[in-house]
Amino acid sequence: MEKRILIVEVNWLGDVLFSTPLIRAIREKFKNAYIACLTHPRTKEILEGNPRINEIIIYDEDACHKSLLGKLRLILLLRKKRFDLAVILHRSTTRALIMRFAGIKERVGYVTNKGTRLLTLPVDVPEEALHKVEYFLRIAAYLGCDVSQKNYEFFITEKERKYIEETLASAGIKKEDFVVVLNPGGNWLPKRWPEERFACLADELIKRHDAKIIISGAERDLPLAGRVSKKMKLSPLILCGKTNLKQFGALAQRANFVISGDSGPMHIAVAMKTGTVALFGPTSPQLTGPYGGDNYRVIQKNVGCEVPCYDLTCSDYRCMQAITVDDVLKVFEEMHE
Repeated sequence: MEKRILIVEVNWLGDVLFSTPLIRAIREKFKNAYIACLTHPRTKEILEGNPRINEIIIYDEDACHKSLLGKLRLILLLRKKRFDLAVILHRSTTRALIMRFAGIKERVGYVTNKGTRLLTLPVDVPEEALHKVEYFLRIAAYLGCDVSQKNYEFFITEKERKYIEETLASAGIKKEDFVVVLNPGGNWLPKRWPEERFACLADELIKRHDAKIIISGAERDLPLAGRVSKKMKLSPLILCGKTNLKQFGALAQRANFVISGDSGPMHIAVAMKTGTVALFGPTSPQLTGPYGGDNYRVIQKNVGCEVPCYDLTCSDYRCMQAITVDDVLKVFEEMHE
């Protein structure tokens, strides 16, 4: 009988992307297994289209599975699917408990104070700080998987490529044009590079390389994109709110370069093997930076602060202020040679 494996995912876009090397490693070890991923609704798009996965199961702990009754429904659903092995990436006692009640006999994951007895295959938490890719791969290694491949994966279809092709063509951008995507947003302000510097950088890229500048982001980033555009000498193409994650993947694949702060789109660009310049300030590239390839460069300045820093009350953002336009242009030119 084919092994049935459930991978219990983490809750954030970047972290789920970081788990894709583990998914690949498990698939290569268990070639004929039925592999499903249990994930939050907001991260589903990261896993959709991944040929290494047979099924995506939604665990919406903020809505339909929030109550005890909702969790019971999930447990009954998982019981029907008769999984043999749960690979638990989230250090959550609740998730481990759900896996036990779902009748999954083998449960592997990192040891937690409360949930250790819920794991049949407990993995010791590493003493040293590891990048999230390596952190997840240690669990795959515990299962005897080959963990030599580190690059993460994101899959798109011709449908998304066609959408981007038509969107750019309608804006007058040709197939042979040199395209640079700027992603100035971020899920919290201290991670953002100053908007006036994005504008200055864009002007320089247009001047030096006749670049077609595209500003990407979510719909909530439209005001930010508008401010960057107003500070530029020539108007960019603003696609904020006009692409989902898969369509952004197609945009990144079409682009010659993506320049971004620490964000999900930056990691998607890396996954698409597009030349990526990643601007880091309060977060640690050693823990959550781009990983596993050679198509990216990270810029981060030492300003004497502890990194990672999660001080959302910080008012001067000096770690991001320390990165100059010349710093970015220098790295860009080195990559472009």
